[in-house]
Amino acid sequence: MDTTDVTLTGVSEAITDVIGPDHSAGTLTADTLLFGALPELDSLALVELITVLEDRFGFEMDEDDINAEVFESVGSLAEYVRGQLG
Repeated sequence: MDTTDVTLTGVSEAITDVIGPDHSAGTLTADTLLFGALPELDSLALVELITVLEDRFGFEMDEDDINAEVFESVGSLAEYVRGQLG
């Protein structure tokens, strides 16, 4: 598995941890839309997701990066995380 797959899987798992497996088990793909499309991913869940991602991947998310472009889809979020990891 390459780093792209590992990051995508990690991001998908983090999202599932936050919104619960009943809502997303096995259904999240790179094309899955996030903020605004998943009702479970409200502003409180978004804060929790950011914390989970920071802990899981070992980086701190800059406030300027918390935007609709980064959180558009699982794939865009995974791409952002990969960028943070260098």
